[in-house]
Amino acid sequence: MSVALASPSAPSALRPIRETQLPPLENGDRLTRAEFHRRYQAMPSVKKAELIEGFVHMPSPVQLQRHSQPSAHLVTWLGTYSASFSGIGIGDNGTVLLDADNEVQPDAFLFLPPFAGGHARITDDDYLEGSPELVAEVASSSASIDLNAKKTAYRRNGVREYLFWVTREQRIEWWELIHGDFVSLPFENERLIKSRAFPGLWLDAIALLQGDLVTVLAALHEGLATREAQEFRDSLAQGPASD
Repeated sequence: MSVALASPSAPSALRPIRETQLPPLENGDRLTRAEFHRRYQAMPSVKKAELIEGFVHMPSPVQLQRHSQPSAHLVTWLGTYSASFSGIGIGDNGTVLLDADNEVQPDAFLFLPPFAGGHARITDDDYLEGSPELVAEVASSSASIDLNAKKTAYRRNGVREYLFWVTREQRIEWWELIHGDFVSLPFENERLIKSRAFPGLWLDAIALLQGDLVTVLAALHEGLATREAQEFRDSLAQGPASD
């Protein structure tokens, strides 16, 4: 048995979509999510584009110390946490289909399985649809779209926690959704923040700002050793309740 590409005479429905067949995405375009998704899929050369509150956003090239490295540290921290539990999903710059006006690519996110109260699902074509329980974003300044329009979209769609790192200002914010609004999670000893959505997910914010990943992971391992984290681990390991 052999497999070959469709010949030039093959029906158009069998031919791959090329970038020239659809109008290209342009920064500031006002589109529906369906149209945005069509055009994005037809532009494989574009590595990141987002639809935020109905408008297309295509970010500039990514700087190392102001974005790429901090984002890698966040993913390392969240990945270490998710590896300690069965069923917790994690994503890094993956497409999330939030609602009719928002298709985003967060720097990192965690989501729970439906049996544990998760509100997102993986679609047949391998995208996450719905709201992750935790979203983390990195931006250079507080004027960022991430801290304004995107924060509004996350709040409206029920994202339970939103962690935002403003690298230029050396500032970390971590909000929890309470009664439809984002409220800051408290700091302990002016440096430690503890997730309420994910027991044991502890962050030494000062160490993260200083690039001290060893101390960040040490604080996380303290959280993972708590009774609350163990009970959460046990509940996830049991899986969905049988009828």
